[in-house]
Amino acid sequence: MTAKTIAFQGLPGAYSDLACRAAYPGWTTLPCPSFEAAMAALREGRCELAMLPCENSLAGRVPDIHRLLPESGLFVIGEHFQRVEHCLLAPKGASLATLKRAHSHPVALGQVLRLLKDRNLAPVIEADTAGAAQLIVERGGIEDAAIASELAADIYGLEILLRNVEDEAHNTTRFYVMSRAATYPPVAAPNTVTTFVFRVRSIPAALYKALGGFATNGVNMTKLESYMVGGRFAAAQFLCDVDGHPDSPALKRAFEELEFFSKEFRILGAYPAHSYRLEQAAAGD
Repeated sequence: MTAKTIAFQGLPGAYSDLACRAAYPGWTTLPCPSFEAAMAALREGRCELAMLPCENSLAGRVPDIHRLLPESGLFVIGEHFQRVEHCLLAPKGASLATLKRAHSHPVALGQVLRLLKDRNLAPVIEADTAGAAQLIVERGGIEDAAIASELAADIYGLEILLRNVEDEAHNTTRFYVMSRAATYPPVAAPNTVTTFVFRVRSIPAALYKALGGFATNGVNMTKLESYMVGGRFAAAQFLCDVDGHPDSPALKRAFEELEFFSKEFRILGAYPAHSYRLEQAAAGD
C-alpha cells in the first residue's frame, strides 16, 4: 500500500484535489480518470484513502457515487466539506477586455451565470474544471478563460483575473473519505454519523414502516436518497445518513426495525461529523 496517498477523480487542480489537500495536508494526491478508477486504486493498494464527492449544495447529489458505493467493497471513514470558490483564469497577456469564451465543467458553468452575462462570455463545456485550465494553457491566446480553482491556476501557470465568481456564496461540496477497512469511532464518541443503504420489501407502506424506528427511537436522519437499481423503475435503493453510532442502543433498535421491513441492508461506515456539519446544525438551531 502507498502510505499517505489519497486518490481522487479528475486532473491535478480539480476541486477534489483541493479537498484532498485541505483534509490531508502533506499527503500525495493521486489523480484518476473516473470514480471507478479512484475506487480501483484504493482496492488495489495504490493509495491509502480516496476522496469522492457525494453532493453539492447547489447541484445536489453526485449520481455515479450513489450507484458505485454499495458494490465497491469500500467503507466510509470520514467526510469533508469543501467550499467551492471559482476563479476566472486566463493565460498571461489576457485581460477581462480580451476574453470571449469561458471553458469549464457544465456544473461549474451553471454556477457562474452572472459572470457569463455581465462579461458577455460564451460558455464552452469541458470534461472538468482542471481540464479546462489545462486546455487553455495548451491553446494559448487571449480570448479563452477557464472557470476553475486557485490551485489549478498555480499548477498550470494561469493568471487569476477574478476570484469568487460563483453566483452563490454557500457553494459547498461534501465528500466521503473512503478506505478498504471500516474504522468506527468509540461508541461514546459524540457527533458520529452513520451511512447505510437498504432496499424495502415489496409490501404496502414498507418505507414508512422501515423508517418508523428512527422516529420512535429519537434518531435524527440527515439524508435519504433513493435511486433505481438494475434498470428497474419499480426497484429503488436508499442511501441514508443518520446521527449516531451503529452500536448505540437507540440506533441498534432502529436498525432492527429497518431490517424487518427491508432487504439488502448494509452499513457503509460510521465516522466523526465534520466541523462544517456541526456549524450548520448550530446555525440552524
